[in-house]
Amino acid sequence: MDPVESNRSHVFMEEFMKKYCYYTAPFGEVLLVEENGSIEQIVFPKSPKNKHPDPDWKLEKSAFKKVTGQLDEYFEGKRKIFSITINLIGTEFQKMVWKELAKIPYGSTICYGELANRIGNPKASRAVGAANGKNPIPIIIPCHRVIGKDGRLVGFGGGIPVKKHLLQLENRSRG
Repeated sequence: MDPVESNRSHVFMEEFMKKYCYYTAPFGEVLLVEENGSIEQIVFPKSPKNKHPDPDWKLEKSAFKKVTGQLDEYFEGKRKIFSITINLIGTEFQKMVWKELAKIPYGSTICYGELANRIGNPKASRAVGAANGKNPIPIIIPCHRVIGKDGRLVGFGGGIPVKKHLLQLENRSRG
C-alpha cells in the first residue's frame, strides 16, 4: 500500500473514532462521549447505566471545549439553551420523545402524561417514561424537567438528588 494512502486512511479513521472525556459537574464527574464533532452521550456518575469508555475510544479533552464551556455556563446559571451538535441514537419513538423534551423551557416542568400528549399519543405515558429514561444526553436534552403527575421527582438516571439539584439551579437562575 502507498504510504500516503495509508496515512490518509489513518486520518479518516481518527476523524470517526469516538472520543471521550470526563467533566466535573457540581454533583460529580460525568462521562462525555462524541463522534465526528457530535455529542452522543452524557453519563452520570451514579447512573445505573454507568459506562466506562470503550478501549477503542480516545481520551481527548480538546474535542469537548464547546460542550464543557456551555455546561460551565449552565451550572453558573448563565446558560438556558445549549447550542451544540448532538447525535441522537435510538428508536424513532425515542427520538420523537427526546426532541419534545428539548422543547421544555428552562425552569419549567411537565409530567409524563403531558409529554405523551405533546407527542400526540396521550395513552403512551409509560412508553414516554421509558424513552425518557433512555435519554443519552441528559442536561442538554432536559429529561430532568419531567416529573410525576403528583409533582414528585421520579425516575432520573442520575438519581433524584441530581434531578433536584438541576431543577433548583434552573429555578434560581430563571428570569
